[in-house]
Amino acid sequence: MSLVARHLEANGISTLILGSAIDIIEHCKVPRYVHVDFPLGNPCGKPYDLEMQLAIMNQALDFFESASSANSVHRLDFRWSESEGWRDAYAEVTDNNREELFAKGEERRRQQELTKAAGKTWLNKIE
Repeated sequence: MSLVARHLEANGISTLILGSAIDIIEHCKVPRYVHVDFPLGNPCGKPYDLEMQLAIMNQALDFFESASSANSVHRLDFRWSESEGWRDAYAEVTDNNREELFAKGEERRRQQELTKAAGKTWLNKIE
């Protein structure tokens, strides 16, 4: 993504990357970057938290509009949870939680199938 952004910028197309891996992005020197300190894969917020996702996107677009030069980094002030200890346990699988996590995954897949079968999507929440 970083190389694509730099190529587009070199050809006159402004870009913005929204992500959660500031160390990688700073190393790659992307033109414009909005950082959210969330678990990888969740730069727009918690799944199904439409209010948070829209707020993050609005702030990112505001930055995109106001960032006049490339190599700009902006950190958003959102929290994944009240305690910032999510990093210690996020995606940790141990013998103690393996079965519980498997059951949660199965339940989530079941819920997704039911939602899909009912014709519902996250877009329905916007309308």
